[in-house]
Amino acid sequence: MPYPSDRERDRPWVMRTYAGHSSAAASNALYRRNLAKGQTGLSVAFDLPTQTGYDPDHELAKGEVGKVGVPISHIGDMRQLFDGIPLAEANTSMTINATAMWLFALYVAVAEEQGADISKLSGTTQNDIIKEYLSRGTYVFPPGPSLRLITDMVAWAVHHVPKWNPINICSYHLQEAGATPVQEVAYALCTAIAVLDAVFDAGQVPEDRKGDVVARISFFVNAGVRFVEEMCKMRAFAALWDEITRDRYGIENPRHRRFRYGVQVNSLGLTESQPENNVQRIVLEMLAVTLSRNARARAIQLPAWNEALGLPRPWDQQWALRMQQVLAYETDLLEYQDIFDGSPVIEAKVEEIMAGAREEIDRVQAMGGAVAAVESGYMKSQLVGSLAERRRRIESGEEIIVGVNKFDTTEPSPLQAEGAKAIETVAPEVEQAAVEAVQAWRAGRDAAAVDTALRDLRDAAKTDTNLVEATLACARAGVTTGEWAGALREVFGEYRAPTGVSAAAAGGEAGEELAAVRERVKATGEELGERLRMLVGKPGLDGHSNGAEQIAVRARDVGFEVIYQGIRLTPAEIVAAAVQEGVHVVGLSVLSGSHMEVVPAVVDGLRQAGAGDIPVVAGGIIPAEDAALLEERGVTKVFTPKDYALTTIMNSIVDVVRAAHGLPT
Repeated sequence: MPYPSDRERDRPWVMRTYAGHSSAAASNALYRRNLAKGQTGLSVAFDLPTQTGYDPDHELAKGEVGKVGVPISHIGDMRQLFDGIPLAEANTSMTINATAMWLFALYVAVAEEQGADISKLSGTTQNDIIKEYLSRGTYVFPPGPSLRLITDMVAWAVHHVPKWNPINICSYHLQEAGATPVQEVAYALCTAIAVLDAVFDAGQVPEDRKGDVVARISFFVNAGVRFVEEMCKMRAFAALWDEITRDRYGIENPRHRRFRYGVQVNSLGLTESQPENNVQRIVLEMLAVTLSRNARARAIQLPAWNEALGLPRPWDQQWALRMQQVLAYETDLLEYQDIFDGSPVIEAKVEEIMAGAREEIDRVQAMGGAVAAVESGYMKSQLVGSLAERRRRIESGEEIIVGVNKFDTTEPSPLQAEGAKAIETVAPEVEQAAVEAVQAWRAGRDAAAVDTALRDLRDAAKTDTNLVEATLACARAGVTTGEWAGALREVFGEYRAPTGVSAAAAGGEAGEELAAVRERVKATGEELGERLRMLVGKPGLDGHSNGAEQIAVRARDVGFEVIYQGIRLTPAEIVAAAVQEGVHVVGLSVLSGSHMEVVPAVVDGLRQAGAGDIPVVAGGIIPAEDAALLEERGVTKVFTPKDYALTTIMNSIVDVVRAAHGLPT
């Protein structure tokens, strides 16, 4: 086969930046600027209330509105978000899972208002609920009803919006939760099997359209800095997907079996220490998903250099976009066939990953599939254990992170010279404006039409009727995000996924430092006359539980009795648990930017409950200026990503407990 010449260059992948914050109007302006800079697709980040089915005025939404994405409460917000952007011409990716059907319905309804032929709409809704139970935490309903929502949406999209990807199976967050390449491939493909089995068993798609269903299943993956291994992972993904769709589902057309994926490279691997090093990390990670032509990403979005510090500014996102454009347009990458075909080294590594993934897929299928492996806690505990092992390697120095555990001397960074201005901040007034806006929206709509639409939705949910049409009717009637999710909560119930903490341990961690801290915990307990107890809490809607889980595992390994109830707790619930359990310290983990609201609420709540003597420590993506303010508000100590050594953190927490009880530290 002849190699491509300049005249035969491959088309570049779709270039996106993951964006959205504050309000629909502010995000719309950001999208227009990004498109003008050469971005070829939109990637919408929704805030946590939108992702978890709450309106801005709900108690759990406090402090979370507009922080990690744009708040979309109803069709009016969706109109504003895409004002001046013709949806018939757009390629839009929406990172939304539990409420994917709702946001998709709003998008379709706005496209109809614009006069678009909805059969021509192109884009993707993430819609992978399995990984939410395992890693990201923005699930709402139990696994069964959640899979039903996905099934309905896949079937409806194949019939009515055939160019839309109704789901992308998301292994991205699995890697961030600790997955090895084998686990990432295996668990993502187990999820795809669960979805396809459910769709085909539902009987909503005729036999001759099975290939169309498979062709619209896309994937969203992570790429770490070990870019040779990551590239081999992508080749393994593509080969296994072809194998599964051919052998398990009998899909004959090779085009239907093609592995189609988008990517964002690793964000949680970015460092707060020497953040300028993140630039080369991002570029190297991008190579993992572009170098191999036969496993090249169809769409790429890159994080910004400063995402370990907070929200990136428009300039930071522009820099990330320019990285893609330089690779696609200045280099000769797109001029050649796959440069790794025939390499014995690459072939051996790909086969190793495939063999391990097949074995793990078989293990999960023997348990009853992905849903059963979620409900039993198996997959979650495997991820928590893998991440604990990686943390151990970093702390021991076996795995080097430049600027963190090696080569940590540094010059002052001019990129951070502006201090707090080096990141995007969301004004406190944004939340109040959103609260007032949604209340005004409710007051100004046709209440009878809303009641009818919600009643029809609840009634349909009690049957096996496809729920997309009822959801579209809700969107057109002016129903809000919280009302749509609330109606389905009434029928489906809610769910709290296994944490995986009880079955995981810091494998191999038996060093002198850990033994010394364990002895301090034991001795302090003896001095106080009881075993030390620590409550690890996740206040608000932040579902990134990896850090909290690792703290809980390490606290247990050094001898604390640990109370960890999982994600999505109100400050009042955390206070009640701390008082009831008689804990010696409360540790709060927040990565969503809501720390200035939810953390002081816990401190104040403990004081009001007569337990103000229980010290509170906090950890997360917390700027130095905010850390100082939290300490003024009564937080004893603040840990940030630069505090990577968990055993050292445990030692500091022992000091906090001892100081709180008047013991020498």
